[in-house]
Amino acid sequence: MLRPVKLAILSANSKSYSTRRLREAAESRGHNVKVLNTLKFAIDLEQGAPDLYWRQKQLSNYDAVLPRIGASISYFGTAVVRQFETMDVFCANTAIGITNSRDKLRSLQVLSRHHIGIPRTSFVRDKRDVLPAIQRVGGAPVIIKLIEGTQGIGVLLAESEKNAEAIIELLQSQKQNVLVQKFVAESKGKDIRAMVVGDQVVAAMRRVAQGQEFRSNVHRGGRTEQVTLDDEYARTAVRAAQILGLRIAGVDMLEGKDGPQIMEVNSSPGLEGIETCTQLDIAGAMVDYIAAQVDFPEIDIRQRLTVSRGYGVSELHIPEGSSYVGKTIQGAEFWDRDINVLTLYRGTTVIPNPKTTRVLEPGDRLLCFGKLESMRGMVPEKTRRRRRPALADLPKDA
Repeated sequence: MLRPVKLAILSANSKSYSTRRLREAAESRGHNVKVLNTLKFAIDLEQGAPDLYWRQKQLSNYDAVLPRIGASISYFGTAVVRQFETMDVFCANTAIGITNSRDKLRSLQVLSRHHIGIPRTSFVRDKRDVLPAIQRVGGAPVIIKLIEGTQGIGVLLAESEKNAEAIIELLQSQKQNVLVQKFVAESKGKDIRAMVVGDQVVAAMRRVAQGQEFRSNVHRGGRTEQVTLDDEYARTAVRAAQILGLRIAGVDMLEGKDGPQIMEVNSSPGLEGIETCTQLDIAGAMVDYIAAQVDFPEIDIRQRLTVSRGYGVSELHIPEGSSYVGKTIQGAEFWDRDINVLTLYRGTTVIPNPKTTRVLEPGDRLLCFGKLESMRGMVPEKTRRRRRPALADLPKDA
C-alpha cells in the first residue's frame, strides 16, 4: 500500500478538464493535492538554498510535482519545474523533457539519432532552399508546420510545390519558423494518440479526421476510437517519450507503411478526449505512478524499461563530488561494465550518443542501456538535502 503523498499540480487553469480529473484522482486515493498557478511563483536563488515562493509566501514542502505547462508560458514554466528539481522534489516530467517536446524541430532532432520512425523533415530559412527541401522530403503534397504550434494550429497541407513555396514564404515573412515534412499518404486523415505513463502505454486511441479536414485533432472535430496497440507501436511510443526525457506523455504517431512514424510528443497531453473515448481512468494511472515513484527508495538511478533479464534502460545522475566528475565516459569504464551511454543531459542541453571523450561534469544525467546490476553498483550513497522550515504563516492553499 503506497503512503499518501503531498502533490502539487502546476496549472494556470484549475478549471480545465485535465486539471480537475487529476485533482479528483489524487484526492480519491487519499493524497494531499493542491493546484498551484504556475504564474504565481517566484524563484529565489542563493548559495546552497534554492527556494520557491507562491503568492508571496514561502512554499511548503511537497513530495512530487505534476507539471501542466502551457505553450504560452514555456520559459517561465520550465524555470519553475527546474527549481523544484533543484530542491530535490520529484517532478513527473523534467524541465529538460518539457523543453525537448515543446520544440518540434528539437524533438525530431533528438529522436532522429535513436532509430525511431519519423516522417522525413526539413528545416530551412533561405528562400532558395525551399524547393530543394520540398523535393528531398518526397515532393508535393507536403505538410508545413509551425515549430511551436499545438492542437493542429499551424499545420498546413500544401497540395503543390508552388503552393508550398508561397505558404512558407508568407510564414517566414511573419518571422515564423516552419518545418517541411513528408506527407504520409497511407495515414491521411488519421493518427494514433498513445498515453505513456512510466514504461507502459496505459491507453491509446485512433483519431480520424472528418470531411475534407486532414488534421485528426479532437479540437478540430476529429472522431476517435479506442485501439489496442501492437508491441511495435507501444514500444515506439514508450521509447520516444523516454528519449526526450518524459515520464508522462501523449505520443502522436502516424501509421506508415513501414511502421509507426512519430509526429509529436506532448508533455502536457489533454485527458478529456482519450478518457471519454476509452472510458479508462488515465488520470488515476498518472497519480498512481507518481505516488509509486515517491514511495520507492531514494536512489540516483531510475530503471526506465527492462528489455531482457538483468538488462534495461536507466538514468544515472552524476552528483557534485562524484568520483566520475572530471573523467571521460571512456575513463569512467562504462563499456567495461557492460553499459552504453545513449544520451547525456547537461542543464538544458541534450547530447545524443555522446563521444567517449566527453568529460563528465557535476549534475550530468546519463540515459544508459546495460546491465542493471552494474549501474546500481555505480550509485553513491545519497543524502537528501533538507530545506529550511517553511514560514508559519503559509496560505492554506500552498
